[in-house]
Amino acid sequence: MQYYGIVIHHSACSSINGKGYDYFIAKNGDIIPSSEQTDPLYIHLCLEGDFSGPRAVRTPAEKEQLFLMNKLILRLAETYGFQPDDIFPHSITCPGGDFPWAQLVISPEDRYH
Repeated sequence: MQYYGIVIHHSACSSINGKGYDYFIAKNGDIIPSSEQTDPLYIHLCLEGDFSGPRAVRTPAEKEQLFLMNKLILRLAETYGFQPDDIFPHSITCPGGDFPWAQLVISPEDRYH
């Protein structure tokens, strides 16, 4: 199967409604795979929570979610043969205007920022 990248959502998105993603990353660190494929071209990841409001500091749970998402993105990119920086928002408002894009690791060599 050939994918072209990752689409990121947050669970506050009204179009999610408990579905519409391939992997759900819960605040407690659980990664829950979907039982059905969402999109034949992209893998959809959904983070539990609302990333639309500004925050001065991320909670430990949010930091752990982002860390787990980074690891999952790197593993999926390696498995399916796309670049780990082929990451896209679901929409203008999802995953939120204050989603921490700069905290995503996009280089398998560097691993961390």
